[in-house]
Amino acid sequence: MPKVAVIGTGFVGRAWAISFARAGCEIAIWDQDREAPSKARAYIERLLPELEANDLLNGAAASEVATRIREATTLESALEGTVHVQENTPEDVEVKRAVFARLDAAAPPDAVLASSTSAILPSAFTENLNGRARCLVVHPINPPYLIPAAEVVPAPWTDLGVVERTATFLRSAGHAPIVMKRELDGFVMNRLQGALLEEAFRLVEQGYAGVEDVDVGIREGLALRWSFMGPFETIDLNAPAGVRDYADRYQGIYSGIFPSTQWRVDWSGPVMEKVESERRERLAADRLGERQAWRDRRLIALAAHKRWANKNIGQ
Repeated sequence: MPKVAVIGTGFVGRAWAISFARAGCEIAIWDQDREAPSKARAYIERLLPELEANDLLNGAAASEVATRIREATTLESALEGTVHVQENTPEDVEVKRAVFARLDAAAPPDAVLASSTSAILPSAFTENLNGRARCLVVHPINPPYLIPAAEVVPAPWTDLGVVERTATFLRSAGHAPIVMKRELDGFVMNRLQGALLEEAFRLVEQGYAGVEDVDVGIREGLALRWSFMGPFETIDLNAPAGVRDYADRYQGIYSGIFPSTQWRVDWSGPVMEKVESERRERLAADRLGERQAWRDRRLIALAAHKRWANKNIGQ
């Protein structure tokens, strides 16, 4: 049973712990806040029965998965015997540098050191480490126990074998790694999401569409395909002869649109009055928590459906 250390037990750390424990790993959780691991464990134990009820624990019982997670009293004890370390500390480059210095000094020399950072390039906090070749980013789309994609981002000095080993480990744990060839601001997911959000804000700011109309376009349109296909497969299947045929037929549409997209809206500027007003009409601020819980239940249902579909229909 592979040993994994989860360092930092906030929402991302506890979600990784569930995902890796479900895959059969032995998990040590540690946090600088001494009360955080017990809070994380309580959260995990409340959630596991719902995942079991939806067949999202690989056939294991909630109690069995829970026993694979232990609270470590020190960072050093959490790192003993680990093959993979997943760091989940705040998005602060100085914090990352300090934490990774400790990880590099205390973790077994062959353990992979991975950060969950969503915005900081791995080169920014690993350059001066003796073991920098084993360091990289593994950024999840939260929560990773429901959303399998995870970005694997190497620094310029990350050993290619470490990248391959990490991707293999993630696949064995039920994840779908996005393996980047080199680091880039925003990685893959935030750049794709950012492009979509930029256009959504432009459409609302210029009065072409309302907030809900934009949401409908994704929710009841593009996302139905995107829930099981990516953009390249989508266009490959949307022209008789495939992806090249699609480009030949439709590239002109997008080249015509492109010039009108070369500016950005200040998301916090006047357009936010429109966006917030329309969102609060549909959902009062005091119901955000209720709707977030609804979102998580829908994610659980979608994950269960996709698991069933992959078994019975094929990918």
